[in-house]
Amino acid sequence: MATTKTATVTFRIDPGVKEALRTAAAREHRSIANMIEVLIRDYCQKNGVAVPDSDANTEGTDEK
Repeated sequence: MATTKTATVTFRIDPGVKEALRTAAAREHRSIANMIEVLIRDYCQKNGVAVPDSDANTEGTDEK
């Protein structure tokens, strides 16, 4: 199993937006970091922005 490096992103958001993010993540049983990644990937897919796949995203699936 290959180890995938991750990058750190730090940003400031309105406390109300953070609380909404926390609620959305909890409803999906995700961490806040994972919820942000899912939202970004979804946006990119809907708007034609290519996101390279990493090993972590293709493990255990038949898609490549």
